[in-house]
Amino acid sequence: MKSFIREVLEKLNQTSTPLSDIIFILPSKRAGSYLVKELAAVSDVNLFAPTIYSIEEFAEVISGLQPIDNTISLFEFYDVYKNLTSPEELEDFETFTTWAQSLIHDFNEIDRYLIDHEPFFNYLSGIQDIKHWYLQDEKTDLIKRYLRFWKKLPLYYEALSEKLLKKKQGYQGLIYREAAKGIREYIISNQKQHVFIGFNALNASEQLIIQNMLEQKIARVFWDLDNVFYSDSSHGASVFIRDYLENWDYYQKNSYDSFSTHYSEPKEIEMIGVPKNIGQAKYLGDILTGLSTEQLQNTAIVLGEEELLLPVLNSLPEEIDELNITMGFPVKNAPVNSLFESLFQIHIQTTGNYYYKDIISVINHSSLNPILAPYADSLIQRIHSENLIYLHPDEIISAFPEELKEIVSACIRPKEDSVSLLIEDFHQIIQSLKVFLKKEKDQIGLEFLYHFHVLFNKLENLNNKYPHLKTISSLYGFYKEMLSTETLDFQGRPFQGLQLMGMLESRALDFETVIITSLNEGVLPAGKSENSFIPYDLKQEYNLPTYREKDAVYTYHFYRLLQRAKNVNLLYNTEADGLNSGEKSRFLTQLEIEKRPGHELRNILVSPKVPKTGKELKEVRKTPEILEKLKALAGSGFSPSALTTYIRNPLDFYHQYVLGIRDQEEVEETVAFNTLGTVVHNSLENLYKPYEGQVISEGLIKGFINQANQQIKKEFANTYSKVPLEKGKNLLIFEVAKRYLHNFLNYELDRLKAGEEIKIIQIEKDLKIEFPVENLGFSVYLRGKVDRFETSNGIPRIIDYKTGKVESRHLNLEDWEEITKDYDKYSKSFQVLTYASLIALEKDLTFPAEAGIISFKNLRSGFLKFEKKEPGSRKKDPLITQETLDLFQSEMKKLIMEICNPEIPFTEKEIKKTHGSF
Repeated sequence: MKSFIREVLEKLNQTSTPLSDIIFILPSKRAGSYLVKELAAVSDVNLFAPTIYSIEEFAEVISGLQPIDNTISLFEFYDVYKNLTSPEELEDFETFTTWAQSLIHDFNEIDRYLIDHEPFFNYLSGIQDIKHWYLQDEKTDLIKRYLRFWKKLPLYYEALSEKLLKKKQGYQGLIYREAAKGIREYIISNQKQHVFIGFNALNASEQLIIQNMLEQKIARVFWDLDNVFYSDSSHGASVFIRDYLENWDYYQKNSYDSFSTHYSEPKEIEMIGVPKNIGQAKYLGDILTGLSTEQLQNTAIVLGEEELLLPVLNSLPEEIDELNITMGFPVKNAPVNSLFESLFQIHIQTTGNYYYKDIISVINHSSLNPILAPYADSLIQRIHSENLIYLHPDEIISAFPEELKEIVSACIRPKEDSVSLLIEDFHQIIQSLKVFLKKEKDQIGLEFLYHFHVLFNKLENLNNKYPHLKTISSLYGFYKEMLSTETLDFQGRPFQGLQLMGMLESRALDFETVIITSLNEGVLPAGKSENSFIPYDLKQEYNLPTYREKDAVYTYHFYRLLQRAKNVNLLYNTEADGLNSGEKSRFLTQLEIEKRPGHELRNILVSPKVPKTGKELKEVRKTPEILEKLKALAGSGFSPSALTTYIRNPLDFYHQYVLGIRDQEEVEETVAFNTLGTVVHNSLENLYKPYEGQVISEGLIKGFINQANQQIKKEFANTYSKVPLEKGKNLLIFEVAKRYLHNFLNYELDRLKAGEEIKIIQIEKDLKIEFPVENLGFSVYLRGKVDRFETSNGIPRIIDYKTGKVESRHLNLEDWEEITKDYDKYSKSFQVLTYASLIALEKDLTFPAEAGIISFKNLRSGFLKFEKKEPGSRKKDPLITQETLDLFQSEMKKLIMEICNPEIPFTEKEIKKTHGSF
């Protein structure tokens, strides 16, 4: 396959002008590099390399202006804006940037297309007046200011252009306008032959420059278009070139007949639908696996989305030895960027103490934690254990030794909205990270870090030169703006091996095998995505590019890649993840409709192989070590919670009680239900504990009601946090806790008023009693904390408090054998009967007795008693006798025997999620 550039050079080599005397202008620098490579192959004699420009560089040469980036343009524009705006209407820099970016883009377009700015902006101002305020008789101050803004646009444009031209600088559009003005002078001073290769969509400035040079016979233009597209007047790939050949004066006198016919040659084209972007990357790897080393030398991967770069790199087969990546890796995706993002957010949002999650995100960051560990880990543990929601900067810094305080201080110390102080501290962080990465020999990390060092130097210089960045928030906006354009360039041999690039990097380049990804609507082509003050109809009136022209640009690039290719793989995402996602590109539909002879088109839908897996319940056999642990557990005492955990799921019992694995303690920003339960339990203990052994009176309970609020406040401080519960969900939960306690005490008062005699025997007493289990070679104990043991009119009553909702049906039992099998139905009965057994074994229980639950969410139901139902009858017996406990303890012994049986493994149960009560 001969590339287009090779074909052009062979034609030029047959002319009388030496190739080294020609000035070549191409769409991009990369195309210029390929020209040098092809030049070495075409020429059979030694020659000096010719002058080669990209079109942007050529415009700079003609205009004599130095290019400035978008950021500098914005700062210069703000100077202009301040000079032309009255103090009362002047916006701060941060607000200014929200609209100025779009306006500079529009200035750029106006200049590149050589539009007379004054009538254009007057037209735009008139549109805004009619569009928004035409029907209003009297204009408000806001409307007047709005319209004044539109009328000032010509002044802004003129002042910015004048300011930049005095400095011999320009944004891209201004450089093009000045180049168009200076082209005649350039032609007079430079009569060398100029050759333009591979252009398609030219702006008005470029068209003027090329037409003037053609008229003066010092230029030749080689259009890369297939005759198939040119002969079809409706084809999107030929929109621009057909317009030039039909309307330029030069082509009225000189015909152009050098179109290629490669598109009609045999091609194998596969249109491959793959779910998800990662799926495309994986399938792309499979395609490459089937290519020989020779084929890989002439293969290009064209990524429709830059986000696919990393997945594709990770999916490349190991056999690929050489790879050249034209597109850079976005520095914003570097791991260290998330550290700076977190620091920016902390110092933008925080005025006093720091929120614990923000601090953890910094000290636990993958870039910083290796330096700060183990002190960072200790601080995180302390945050969790002490429930520290907000931390003072000094408290954080003091958690680290002297040698680490410098870097921690740079991260944490308050910046007081000082831009210069933040940049200074960021430089300090970069220096500390640099020392660590050098020690670790992390070359990639150092490379990324260098880019951030350069970036913050630029920001520092900008801040010194243009003192517009008054706040850290405005600095952050520019940080993101500049970071979005920063890339880490890959180094490799540019003409060897597999080529990986974006669509625009493929201009004027040809490959035998082409793989294009992300051929979906909204990606290729991009569709409507305007960021402009200029409405669509005005763009059409002044021949400015709209989304239609942008679609035509990508149509040309797409078909141009296919012209000389022999093997084409076109990948698209089949998954509908968002608007337009899953809809394949119109380019693919067009290929199917206009299928040409010799083109073998295949549609392939790829779906991942998902193995059918059944749910296998896990099983843990009891080793001698596990049996020893169970023996130790039996010696320390099985609690009702441990036993009901086993009933619910033996594997959970194994994890929690045998291995000792518990949920990680987390900071409670909002009071958790278990904390609420602890607060209410402790408050009741504090009130009732001093009166054990006494009969309570109405006066005592009234005294408790007066103390209730203070008790709740005190327990929240002890159990949850010293942070005031004055707002948000925590205030609501605080009020709920007070309501629970008041409701319970009023319930107690009603019992007394109804003539009930209540005597407190025990409050929150820890019990541990030996429980005889026959056939076990070791002692077994039961342990538990009984919330309340009282007598009601002489009948012993065991009470368990629950802050969650419990109903009487949860305490009904028909079949004793079921009590150790169904957790959801009988766990509450199991718990209260265990507490009753503990008291009975301690010889403190006389029969008959009652056991049950007081549910704070169901207090209207009062004391919910355990009741034994007669099988086949509605009759319930609420009284517990020795026989009741004997039947229950018999089932409990079976359960404990099962737990300790070496032949019965811990087997996982399939369980449904339930909401427990505390």
